[in-house]
Amino acid sequence: MRGFYIGRFQPFHDGHLHMVEEIAEEVDELVLGIGSAGDSHSTRNPFTAGERVMMVTKAVEDLDLTTYVVPIEDLERNSVWVSHVQSMSPAFQVAYSNNPLVIRLFEEAGVEVRQSPMFRRDVLEGTELRERMIHDRDWQTLVPDAVVEVIEETDGVDRIRRIAETDSNGNSL
Repeated sequence: MRGFYIGRFQPFHDGHLHMVEEIAEEVDELVLGIGSAGDSHSTRNPFTAGERVMMVTKAVEDLDLTTYVVPIEDLERNSVWVSHVQSMSPAFQVAYSNNPLVIRLFEEAGVEVRQSPMFRRDVLEGTELRERMIHDRDWQTLVPDAVVEVIEETDGVDRIRRIAETDSNGNSL
């Protein structure tokens, strides 16, 4: 059976990896959808789709699971979002999400959805990790080593810090 798990992965962190490890016990193959693939270079979405593909691919390569990493661009029409995802992805039988809207959309489209408890959600959350990068606090221990390597290779911390700077009017870039 093939599953589908989507996230923005800005960045891919240990909570995402934990979810993938749990999903791996239920499926033979997993499609990892890189959500908001067209967004980058902002404090909410600092990394490009290509950088996130690298993060995810390298972070899961040692798992005993066949994975496919697929960029999924946003579609501002929720009523057709699932068919858009399906058109961009290998076929899958079950979707994994904890996002109420994503769950609802998949269920309305007749796709089975499974949830999993959040793992260390107090610190394993993208906003928290990006804030830690901006303010020079530890983030490296909260992501797989492969993700640290990708972020360092792409100079991602410097990018997010520069993006977070404000101009003379106090407006975020």
